[in-house]
Amino acid sequence: MAAIQSYAPVLALAIPFAASLLILAFRNHEFIRESWTVIASVVNFAVVLSLLPLILAGNTAEYAIMQLLPGLEVALRVDAFGLIFALTSSSLWVANSFYSIGYMRALKEHGLTRYFFCFAVAIASAMGIAFSANLWTMFIFYEILTLSTYPLVVHNENEAARQAGRKYIAYLLTAGIFFLFSLIVTYALTGTTAFEPGGILAGHGTALMQQILFVTFLVGFAKAAWMPLHSWLPSAMVAPTPVSALLHAVAVVKAGAFGIIRIVCFIFGIDLMANLGLGVLLAVIASITIIVASMFALAQDNLKRRLAYSTIGQLSYILLGVALLTPLGITGAMIHIPFHAFMKITLFFCAGAIIVAAGIENISDMKGLARSMPVTMTAFAIGAIAVIGLPPACGLISKWYLVLGTVQAHEIALLLVLIGSTVLNVAYFFPILYTAFFEEPEGGAKGIREAPMMMLAPLVATALISIALGLYPDLPFLRLAEMAVQNLMGVV
Repeated sequence: MAAIQSYAPVLALAIPFAASLLILAFRNHEFIRESWTVIASVVNFAVVLSLLPLILAGNTAEYAIMQLLPGLEVALRVDAFGLIFALTSSSLWVANSFYSIGYMRALKEHGLTRYFFCFAVAIASAMGIAFSANLWTMFIFYEILTLSTYPLVVHNENEAARQAGRKYIAYLLTAGIFFLFSLIVTYALTGTTAFEPGGILAGHGTALMQQILFVTFLVGFAKAAWMPLHSWLPSAMVAPTPVSALLHAVAVVKAGAFGIIRIVCFIFGIDLMANLGLGVLLAVIASITIIVASMFALAQDNLKRRLAYSTIGQLSYILLGVALLTPLGITGAMIHIPFHAFMKITLFFCAGAIIVAAGIENISDMKGLARSMPVTMTAFAIGAIAVIGLPPACGLISKWYLVLGTVQAHEIALLLVLIGSTVLNVAYFFPILYTAFFEEPEGGAKGIREAPMMMLAPLVATALISIALGLYPDLPFLRLAEMAVQNLMGVV
């Protein structure tokens, strides 16, 4: 593996940051302002995609920005795992840019300059997290992501939004303090914060200190919404639907799950995790979250809140996979990041389309809706099937790897968790599909049509990609995940 000096990761950060400034500069010109959002998203995705051949060839792309202290620098490094997250976020920014324009125009939303500005900064932060070479760099962008998404959560500026914003910032800034503490302790113990396959903590500090440090890291990555540090996420559903898509699919919660995988595999290392029994701890947390969140989802009539609790459970699939400490389990965890992103953004895009076209937010009001919005509800059905793990959608692939991971780890109890969770997935998605497709519409359903094309096209695209990834999972996410895991296991 060769480390190639490259400006590409810098460009991946610079493009959305530059777009945010251009959005401010053209705040009084609606078409130009929104054009910068679309152009930046497409160019940014192209830059990230250009890194794919380099990484698939077994190389890494690196760029050092500045050194603060020996072993403590702001630096970017693109490896196979980081590219998975970057490709996911950058590609979905394209879809969400078009969708946001259609959604916000249709509802005649206010504060659009602030909205698109914060969105661009959030994407830049996600790129920084994906390409961080070390904990210090990740911390900087992780906190920028928190601050840039807060105005999006409180966008509606009503009391519900303000309450959700206070909870959001309280949870995530407090988590940031734990992240910073963990970073400082890691640096004090090892003299570095670099992400290294196999970890850097082995042989540094006592076992008890390392165990406590892992817990503080977990709290620091509360963006992964593991229970009990989850309630900020359902509360944040008061935000506009494209923001919900950002939180659930594009950047925020995926940044938390991505960070935990980095900690397990690149700071602690698989051997140290096993020796300290930390895989067991993480598996217990993940299992409880998966089951309890799915049960909470059953009780929600509000569609976005049901999807939010679904996300909480699905995120912990990622934690469960990496907790197995097996090649197949970690592979499943890594590919569930992009696969869940495409599945879940489809579902939220559909929820937003239903709000715009029909003014419906509750599942009980969706009777016969598929007759008026067949395209939207078909896309929703694809997203639901994917989350459940049925063919031909991509959810089957990541769940299959997780199942194989439990077998490889000889953890039958965790296999039962996955099976039970799948049953619960069916239980909270089937009533939605039954209500929309098979119940008789009520009188108020007359005159409902599909959402505008700017919204409809992205949700159809992400639904089709969810199927395509199920049919061709190795283009490119599975290949990248397998490369990352081989590197971790010392095969290459």
